[in-house]
Amino acid sequence: MPPQCGSVTCGVLGAVDMASAKSGADYAGDLDATEAWSLLSSNPKAQLVDVRTRAEWSFVGVTDLSEIGREPHLIEWQSFPAMSVNENFSADAAQALSAAGADTQTPILFLCRSGARSRAAAIAMTNAGFTQAFNIAGGFEGDLNGKKHRGEYNGWKAQGLPWRQS
Repeated sequence: MPPQCGSVTCGVLGAVDMASAKSGADYAGDLDATEAWSLLSSNPKAQLVDVRTRAEWSFVGVTDLSEIGREPHLIEWQSFPAMSVNENFSADAAQALSAAGADTQTPILFLCRSGARSRAAAIAMTNAGFTQAFNIAGGFEGDLNGKKHRGEYNGWKAQGLPWRQS
């Protein structure tokens, strides 16, 4: 659902092509990585939650939000190697977001490898009362190309957005 005028983000989200935010009734919609970066850059309250695993953060890298004075929230949706769902995800995310000054009206952008786990996280947080929970479609590494490789077609890294490895 696009935000209503008068909300905290009505003017800011105008900078993002909201027509491309594929909206579902169960979360605010999908943004591509460049739209997500635009929203994060233009709205100082907007937050990014990376829901990948600790192994992915360590070996693949994480978004680098230092240019806009923020850090991503690193909260696993599923834990490696069993990939069991984090039963405390919503509570953990709500606590981290609140500590960062976010509320239930703040735009929250969820990121995973390719957009599946982050969509599930956006739905969970919408169910927890967050009205602007967006999925970053394409995720950090993007979709598979014809040779079954990620990182060339779409996603945070392929779009040339800031990231780092530990």
